[in-house]
Amino acid sequence: MNTLGITPQDLIGFAPALVLAALGFFMLIIGLMFPRMYRETLAAIVLIGFAVAVFITIQNWNESAVLFNGMISMDKFTAGFTCLFLISAGLTLLLSLNSLDGSSLLVSEFFALIIFATLGMILMAASTHLLTLFLGVETLSVSLYILAGFRRDDKFSLESSFKYFLLGAFASGFLLYGIALVYGGAGSANLKALAEALSTGSSQAASSSALLTAGLVLMVVGFGFKIALVPFHAWAPDVYQGAPTPISAFMATGSKAAGFAALMRVVLNSGIMNNVEWQQVFWMIAVATMTVGNLVALRQENLKRLLAYSSIAHAGYILVGILANNELGSSAVLFYLLSYTFMNIGAFGVVALMARAGNEYVDLKDFRGLAYRRPLAAVAMSIFMFSLAGIPITAGFISKFYIFLAAMQAGYLWLVILGVINSMISLYYYLGVVVTMFMQKPEGEEVSFEPLPAVGLALLIAVFGTIQLGLSPAKWLETFQDLARAVM
Repeated sequence: MNTLGITPQDLIGFAPALVLAALGFFMLIIGLMFPRMYRETLAAIVLIGFAVAVFITIQNWNESAVLFNGMISMDKFTAGFTCLFLISAGLTLLLSLNSLDGSSLLVSEFFALIIFATLGMILMAASTHLLTLFLGVETLSVSLYILAGFRRDDKFSLESSFKYFLLGAFASGFLLYGIALVYGGAGSANLKALAEALSTGSSQAASSSALLTAGLVLMVVGFGFKIALVPFHAWAPDVYQGAPTPISAFMATGSKAAGFAALMRVVLNSGIMNNVEWQQVFWMIAVATMTVGNLVALRQENLKRLLAYSSIAHAGYILVGILANNELGSSAVLFYLLSYTFMNIGAFGVVALMARAGNEYVDLKDFRGLAYRRPLAAVAMSIFMFSLAGIPITAGFISKFYIFLAAMQAGYLWLVILGVINSMISLYYYLGVVVTMFMQKPEGEEVSFEPLPAVGLALLIAVFGTIQLGLSPAKWLETFQDLARAVM
């Protein structure tokens, strides 16, 4: 008798995530059996596993199934985000093969944690039940707590891990308490039941409206911490600065995308964006997030902190697409997250390329005259800065265009105006990095650059993705519209 209610169809449909789970445990076992295996070999095994998971996902692209008694949905929305998470994780592994982190990070436990974090992201995107959503959040969070402090001989890395753990625990508490209240108000933790409770006018739903509202507020607070929305953003700059650079890139891209995937599941399935009060709340959060992120970034001299506040500002732009609550807005969010993955991992990749054994060059002054010493790295960094700023023919420009167009269609004219003003403000610090690299002479001793093929490959992929999405956005948007329909 199958007391768990798990069928072979559940296991087959959930195959990409099961491949990652098996790969993660395999990396732990192989680390015990062959503790001195070359890190390049371990990385190759993991990348092959990621490729297998992507292949299975693409093979089942048009399949749609609700698995594990309605707790997991393997649809196009999940498939699209699965590919996005695996791209982010794969590029993170390539960035980790730099001269500073290569000796301290790349052990089997490091690879296993990257894999389990990616598994948690997939759970978050696929969840149609609040308990599996929470399970995905915790799987991701615990992995990132450890990864942030994985450079154990660095006090800043340990500090970032401790701060992230404390604030992440608070965020998890808010999220779990919110889930409990929603369950009390709706009588179920299933997202469909939540939508029915919010939409019907039954006496039971009316009497439970206070519980549902309080629960949703606490859940939004929990998600706000995870994706660094203002005023829940304070942890991000310190954690990004102290964590190893590849992990900072992973948190800024994959983790943020997972948070938005889960938020979209809850928001779009529950229909709360049809409520005027909720629209006003998200409107204010979006404006505050993009404004605070951009204004504080103006004063940053540390590039990792600058990218952290940039990440906060971009979270505000992405939230505009969710607030639009239309098909174009949802597809624009997906397009934005993919574009942001390429250009942000690329920016952190240049920082990883600059690192040397025992030292990390992250101050803006360290990038003075980079064009004279490493012209290809300076050109790549310029492309990423232009894209983050929203300069035309880059993915960043197209992403913002679609986001603001969706908001205009939804009637948020003033929100679009404020978004454009914030984009203009961001030009100052993004172009400031370009000016530093090309128009200032290098200072100090000449730093020798080691050949790092893996980091170079990651930068090449990031540059290609940033330019290609900017030049040929139409076919991508059509695909993302198809993904958005699966969750709306």
